[in-house]
Amino acid sequence: QVQLVESGGGLVQPGGSLRLSCAASGFTFSNAAMNWYRQAPGKERELVATITETHRPLYYPDSVKGRFTISRDNAEKAVYLQMNSLKVEDTAVYYCNVRPGELRYRDYWGRGTQVTVSS
Repeated sequence: QVQLVESGGGLVQPGGSLRLSCAASGFTFSNAAMNWYRQAPGKERELVATITETHRPLYYPDSVKGRFTISRDNAEKAVYLQMNSLKVEDTAVYYCNVRPGELRYRDYWGRGTQVTVSS
């Protein structure tokens, strides 16, 4: 069964940094693009980063460009999100996501990790 487990969230001050991790299992990790989404209270879930199976960052919205970096380690079956220069508006639950082709592109989600940016 596909499992995605996020970690690394917490409380930080504006301008601080966090590194989120997602440990993946249950599918062929090296063949799948991976995504990070976030959702703030009262707002729609939004895509914040995508990385292809060839280790190429594919997407960052303007709100996080230059501050967030997605990466992956196929040996560890993990995807990471380095977040720098954090802003209050980055406060959200952050979710790891995958749509494995070998599983007919069904969406799989982790439980999420809370990121709170506050002074």
